[in-house]
Amino acid sequence: MKNLIVLKVITAVLVISILFSLFSCMNEDRIEVPPVKLENINGNYKGRLITVQGELKAEKIVDFKIKKDTLTFPEFPLKEIVTAVVKDPVKVQNALAAMGKVKYNLNYNAAVNADKNWVELTFAPKDLELQIPVDGVNKKTVVTLAAKQKGYFSGLDYTLRFALAAEKITVNGTALNPFEPIYYNFPYCIKTN
Repeated sequence: MKNLIVLKVITAVLVISILFSLFSCMNEDRIEVPPVKLENINGNYKGRLITVQGELKAEKIVDFKIKKDTLTFPEFPLKEIVTAVVKDPVKVQNALAAMGKVKYNLNYNAAVNADKNWVELTFAPKDLELQIPVDGVNKKTVVTLAAKQKGYFSGLDYTLRFALAAEKITVNGTALNPFEPIYYNFPYCIKTN
C-alpha cells in the first residue's frame, strides 16, 4: 500500500514538472523584438576587429561612425597594408608614425527586412589611396577593398556585424605579387550613442 502511494506521488510530481516545463517553453517563444528603422543605425560605434592575412591573425577594438549612407573610420587600420608594402618591421613603424591617422568612408545602401527586426547593409567600397613614406620616398599605394557579404544591424541589441577585404594592393602602378588578401572582420560592434 505504501509503495502504491509513493508511486502515485512520484507520478504526480513528474506530471506537474512536465506541465511547468511545457508552459515555460511556450512563454519563451513570445520574445518581442522591437521594430527597427533605417535611422536607428546612425551613431557612433565601438567594434571588435579581427584582421586575418594568411596564417596571421590580430584583434583590436576600433571606433567608427555611421551617418545616413556612410560608415566612417576616423582611423582605418593600416598596419597589415603597410607591412605588405614595406616588409621591414622598423620601417613599417616609421611609415605608420609618419602617415598618422587615415580616414576612410565606406558607402552603403540599407534596407529593413520584412519583419522589421534588422537592417541589411550592402557595401560599396572605394579604393583606399595612400602615400606610404619609405626611405624618404612616398610610395603611391592603392588598396582595392571589397565586401563579399552584406552587413547586418540587429534591432534586438543594436549591434552591427560586417566584413571587408583588401583584395589587391598596387604600388606605383604595379600589383604586389605574391599578396595574401587581408580580411577585416567585424563580428560584434556596439552602438555607443
